[in-house]
Amino acid sequence: MKTLEKVSNFVGKWMALIVLVVAALALFAPATCSWIKTSWINTLLGVVMFGMGLTLKASDFAEVFKRPKDVILGAVCQFTLMPLLAFLLTKLFRLSPELAVGVILVGTCPGGTSSNVMTYLSHGDVPLSVSMTAVSTLLAPVMTPLLTLLYAGQTVDINVVAMFLSVVKVVLFPIVLGLVANHFFGEFTQKAAKALPLVSTTAIVLIVGAVVSVNSARIMTSGLLILAVVICHNLLGYLTGYAVAKVLGLDTTKCRAISIEVGMQNSGLATSLAATHFAQYPLATIPGAVFSVWHNISGALLAGFFNHQSAKQAETAAAVAR
Repeated sequence: MKTLEKVSNFVGKWMALIVLVVAALALFAPATCSWIKTSWINTLLGVVMFGMGLTLKASDFAEVFKRPKDVILGAVCQFTLMPLLAFLLTKLFRLSPELAVGVILVGTCPGGTSSNVMTYLSHGDVPLSVSMTAVSTLLAPVMTPLLTLLYAGQTVDINVVAMFLSVVKVVLFPIVLGLVANHFFGEFTQKAAKALPLVSTTAIVLIVGAVVSVNSARIMTSGLLILAVVICHNLLGYLTGYAVAKVLGLDTTKCRAISIEVGMQNSGLATSLAATHFAQYPLATIPGAVFSVWHNISGALLAGFFNHQSAKQAETAAAVAR
């Protein structure tokens, strides 16, 4: 078990690099990943969400009631800033309908589970981050389909009910199952949770490998455009999330949590929804896959930046105290 835990910790630490390497392999040598089927995406995402459920406790939701204003602000930022930014970027870059719906799907999804780790690394408000992820994920079955309809409904056909059921099936149900398992088999799940970084990273790697290998030829022709849009979307999410929290007078730790939570999306869900409901638009799955790679890299860099800022502030405070 200790060996498995060490491997899991190693994989979790180097997750961004591992995902990047697999994405490059799938892009330049797609045959190496051709055995990974896109039909596995929903199941793989369900595994990740089940793992998220195993890490949640009732106390995480209690945090919502202890400071509802912070969590509500975070949820509002999550479901207003990122969808709007996605929509504006599709117009600014004049994206085709299939790329546009993929970008909008990323924007309308809830916060990603990696955000909690990045918030911890940046010395942000981790309980707030966890609460925001939980709340936005619970709201996703309603908010994601409705926001996708709002921003992409004029371009492509959106089946709101079918999307609602998909989010319930691949996100909400596995999380609830994980919560129940954690409640009744807490001792076992605490031990099993040590292997979650390995399981989650493997699932994300397989999702990225499947999507990139299948669409490698298309990505080679429009990859730079997609990457530019994804980077802008992610960085603007960080920036606007932090700015809104700062303007409203939240302290630095909360600003960092909201910034990271807003900027990092559950891009696996975006990929899953694109593959399930927009199969006629193959490129719609690409923004989610690229986002999965990029936001882990940018999140780690942002955490490093925040830590550097904290160190500078500590040095300044120490100098003043002398």
